[in-house]
Amino acid sequence: MLILIAGLVLFLGTHSFTMFRGARGGAISLVGPRYYRLSYTIKSLAGLALIIWGFHRYRYGGWLEVWFPPLWLHHLTFLLMWPAFISLACMNPAPSRIRGWLRHPMLAAIKFWALAHLLANGDLGGILLFGSFLAWAVADRIAVKKRGDLGAPRIGHFTRADIQALAFGSIAYVLMIVLHPYLIGVPVLG
Repeated sequence: MLILIAGLVLFLGTHSFTMFRGARGGAISLVGPRYYRLSYTIKSLAGLALIIWGFHRYRYGGWLEVWFPPLWLHHLTFLLMWPAFISLACMNPAPSRIRGWLRHPMLAAIKFWALAHLLANGDLGGILLFGSFLAWAVADRIAVKKRGDLGAPRIGHFTRADIQALAFGSIAYVLMIVLHPYLIGVPVLG
């Protein structure tokens, strides 16, 4: 569990640092933009590797059940993951109505993903992992809003980018349902 916690602290801590614009600007001024980006990438990848390794060790060595989610929450998880993939597919910078609704599609995708998985996982590791990501995404969205970043502009009509986001997001959603047992080790269906 400590490896998972260390990974979450490193990954989410690195990403949280960007919320503090003054400190971030000072760090970039001190080391330069290229070294800052390289350092950010290395810390993020190391944190992600620790999260994956730590969660894997936890799942196969120290599972702690906190509560047992009812079956209907699993169905709700299944439902919430579709907009998570649609949100992720809206990362294309082309103007779209869905992107305008979301304002910050990546943060919306993380919130959908984390909430969906938090509802379906009643174990301590799952609560820690998905709860941390959800809390971070909410905090980051608040920070983005406070600094005046409105995100994607709202438009009044659907565009080609909306159709592409719906298509690619839906295809990725179906692929993840099929590949989830192989990539994550947990079957989604059945």
